[in-house]
Amino acid sequence: MSADFERALTQEVLRTELVRVKALIATTSLLTAILWTVYILAPDAVNHIWRGHLRPAYLYVILVPFILFELWVHEVVSRHLKLDRDVPVIRRYFGALVETTMPTVALALHIENMGSVQALGFVVPLAYFIFIILSTLRLDFWLSTFTGFVAAAELFGMAMFYHPAVNTDPAPDIWYHAARSLIILICGILAGAVGVQLRRQFAASIQAATARDRVTNLFGQHVSPQVVERLLVEGASTASDIRRVAVMFVDFRSFTAAARSRSPQDVVDRLDGAFAVLVEILDRHGGIVNKFLGDGFLALFGAPFEAPEAAHHAVAAAREMLVAMDRINRASSWPLRIGIGIHFGEVVAGNIGSPRRKEYTVIGDP
Repeated sequence: MSADFERALTQEVLRTELVRVKALIATTSLLTAILWTVYILAPDAVNHIWRGHLRPAYLYVILVPFILFELWVHEVVSRHLKLDRDVPVIRRYFGALVETTMPTVALALHIENMGSVQALGFVVPLAYFIFIILSTLRLDFWLSTFTGFVAAAELFGMAMFYHPAVNTDPAPDIWYHAARSLIILICGILAGAVGVQLRRQFAASIQAATARDRVTNLFGQHVSPQVVERLLVEGASTASDIRRVAVMFVDFRSFTAAARSRSPQDVVDRLDGAFAVLVEILDRHGGIVNKFLGDGFLALFGAPFEAPEAAHHAVAAAREMLVAMDRINRASSWPLRIGIGIHFGEVVAGNIGSPRRKEYTVIGDP
């Protein structure tokens, strides 16, 4: 894969990482608001669940530091995105470890106040799935799997080995908690598989866009970019159609005679300099160069795309070309006299030629 492709893919991965971080910050902030609302409006229900041991400080101990950490991660990723660099792998795994440990800290507080059986059956173990689901936006199979592994291992460890000082709960069942942790690990693996598929789709989209740009840039040097767009959209078998167009012929008068006394490179340089100015004027007025004819060219207004004011655009472009050539001649040792002919009428426009080689052009009396 080319360096440009890798750079574009890295940029897309970092952008999805920013989306993931913003989703975590928004989710955590929402949970904090909900917990505070419930604590204020229904303190009896909260005290019943927490057995009277809930303290507002618990929210600050867990959620506020987590939000601050995610804001730091967002700043780091944004900086790497601006510098067009990827985030180091070790930092990604460290971030996944810190994030996934947050529900474990919350679970420890729950076990201390509720007991292990009630805490493990409460909502906190389900919070691991928030991190596993959002890990798909990392577009990295191993990072999602690592997230699932950390969640499964920490949940299993808390269930088996962590208990409050005074514990009346029965002894933990190793197979029961192992099965729960296994499901979480499998979810991490599946999230990684989804992330890989998303990454492949990103890569395919970037490759298609890169190939299209390469074709457009290369082909657009030989024919008008508007013709390239028409061919890319409609295909090379575009049928001919009748159009009312303005046809412009541009020619440098007595150019051949003046070119005999100059080197071929001087001739090419003079033509390139003049054509660059004239074509830029054409583009500004909606015209296209259909073909270069030695020391002149054929330009079209109203094809391949319709333009209701094609004649007006052609005349305006011609007047500007005359002014531009006067300006160029004053700064050149080889002044050029330009002739411009414009006609308006119906033509047959389309791809004309052999099955192997076609050219988009116009045919008709104009």
